[in-house]
Amino acid sequence: ILQHPDGTVLKQLQPPPRGPREQEFYNKVYDSNCCDSVLLELREYLPKYFGVWSPPTAPNDTYLKLEDVTRKFNKPCIMDVKIGQKSYDPYASAEKIQQQVSKYPLMEEIGFLVLGMRVYHVSSDSYETQNQHYGRSLTKETVKEGISKFFHNGYCLRKDAIAASIRKVEKILEWFEGQEQLNFYASSLLFVYEGSCQATTVRLSDVTLAEKRGVPKGLLSSGDILEYNNNIHVINATENGKIEASVSKGLSKFYALHKKAYSKRPHSQLSLKVEALEQDVWKSSTCIAQEHLNGNVLPQLEKVFCHMPAELKETPAVEVRMIDFAHVFPSNTKDEGYIYGLKNLITVLQNILDN
Repeated sequence: ILQHPDGTVLKQLQPPPRGPREQEFYNKVYDSNCCDSVLLELREYLPKYFGVWSPPTAPNDTYLKLEDVTRKFNKPCIMDVKIGQKSYDPYASAEKIQQQVSKYPLMEEIGFLVLGMRVYHVSSDSYETQNQHYGRSLTKETVKEGISKFFHNGYCLRKDAIAASIRKVEKILEWFEGQEQLNFYASSLLFVYEGSCQATTVRLSDVTLAEKRGVPKGLLSSGDILEYNNNIHVINATENGKIEASVSKGLSKFYALHKKAYSKRPHSQLSLKVEALEQDVWKSSTCIAQEHLNGNVLPQLEKVFCHMPAELKETPAVEVRMIDFAHVFPSNTKDEGYIYGLKNLITVLQNILDN
């Protein structure tokens, strides 16, 4: 995949019949005269399509010009999951079928295959990458653990990203349950979520919680905003005493400002929840001080921030899009293989979330 200067990505057209078939699929879905409600809804789950492109120096090379789904992310965590019980299409030769089945014999039973992932770890400010061999090594017993690796940032499990991913996959499942026009083989879901340090902030001016990107270094900000920086290595690089004083002083100031702000306004249901949460933050500061930051600071901070009530969080930056359409064929029945894979994947994600 190449990047075009205008922010799109370029996927080189595969040799016939795969390349022309994928191009035809995109042309059909994104036809300006399209009035088919099924296809119009399908656009929501695909990268936007901007036609084909050829470089001036090689006019015979053709590329599909597509939306870069990762562009809005600072540190995108990306996973490619092939969906369906069969990774070969109805016209595949016996040799091709054998080749595909041998790559992952469990495909029919599990209904999906992790083709690769790239996960940002905030502790080391680096990515961990797994290729297709990792996905093919997963069994029925280990697939849950294998996928949960994608949602772990080195400090805690990103349950917010899992929950948002489930909702998006469920929408795609709804589309498949309601259409009998197309069957998809060897097609994938692309999962993307923001892996960079997203601070949880409490703004006393409007008593709202938000998730920020590009957080300045340091555990606590000055003024009326409390920030939790996932880059805990800052703690390790600073003297314990200084941090303890910073946490205690910062939280004291934060709590005093909070009480002052609340004395000026009526308590709404949300404000009461925020206040209760902030009381927990205040209590936790005492725990942190008493522990002398002897290695227990991370669990304390995670307790307060990583498991914040869902209703107090903004929806995290998450995308789930369908990609790879070299094996899409007209049909007059539901795509049961794809539906089976989606349901199994949702079950695995839900199990990770619940446990």
